[in-house]
Amino acid sequence: MWVNTKADLLAAGTAQIAGASWNHFVSQSAAGPGAGGDGSVFLNYHGNRVKLSLSKTGSVLLSHRGEGIVSFILNNESHIARLEPAPLHCPEQAYITISGSCIFSCKYCNVPALAGRRKSSDEIVRLIQKQQESGSIRAISLTSGIMYSIEEEEEYVISVITRLRTEFPVLPIGVSIYPTSKSPERLYQAGVCEVKFNLETATDVLLAEMCPESSREKIMSALKTSVQLFGKGHVFSNVILGLGESDQEMEACIYELCAIGVIPIIRPLNPNCTLQAAGYRRPDSKRLLAMHKIMRKALGDAGLDPSLCETMCPRCGGCDLVVGRDDCNDD
Repeated sequence: MWVNTKADLLAAGTAQIAGASWNHFVSQSAAGPGAGGDGSVFLNYHGNRVKLSLSKTGSVLLSHRGEGIVSFILNNESHIARLEPAPLHCPEQAYITISGSCIFSCKYCNVPALAGRRKSSDEIVRLIQKQQESGSIRAISLTSGIMYSIEEEEEYVISVITRLRTEFPVLPIGVSIYPTSKSPERLYQAGVCEVKFNLETATDVLLAEMCPESSREKIMSALKTSVQLFGKGHVFSNVILGLGESDQEMEACIYELCAIGVIPIIRPLNPNCTLQAAGYRRPDSKRLLAMHKIMRKALGDAGLDPSLCETMCPRCGGCDLVVGRDDCNDD
């Protein structure tokens, strides 16, 4: 079953790669817990997708035979997969970080330490146009840190969206930023089709510990307003699995989000996290599968289907087990 194979790969999290040149298959992340590091690769396994971070100590060894074909051994079984090019963070999308710096200090995230720069509208347009030449873009997805303030970041992101809506009128645009009270309406009016506002943790207590500048109340308010504007199933929220929450706490969070029409994205803690989170363990495959089972029930009860999403993480599906895709695509 593919869902079991993917759970094992996600639990491993990291891979080494050797063999023929693979550099043009490597994707670099400029946002979130996966920012920095040695990059990552996307494996396409019988039509299914999974993302693995690259590391010299990675637990999965990928042997590149050339032309994107790799072999690897997992649980004493030999597998063959194909590397998917991801020039702008993930396959088939232009997934772009606008501001690569953040004034928050979340323990699980590398972005504040990287102090990256902000991309201009012109640069973003050129990046998308270049990838469009290959015919591989089906959506535009935008994320951003917080360069100066939450309000200023929103203003800048809106200006970028306005430009992109003019340059690429057909492509759906999804956006993930830290929201103000006005973000849902402003993004909707700018022509965005889907939004992602991240709760990050399963509980208030964990959020205060892991990301003290964030407010669960404000994020939940933005999510509820967004469902009214964008519709059920077109609003998402990342929740990191492995920060100390119990299974019961994560289950309660999943049902809370689904009940208001939001699709939870249960993201296993990234092995490339900061030293502040170094004492935490990545969830094993058994726990990932258990959460996936809960997700399947909660989404079904709420009438939500991630396979219908047009942008961002549910569209890609590389980092998580996605209900309606991974459990329906057996190898």
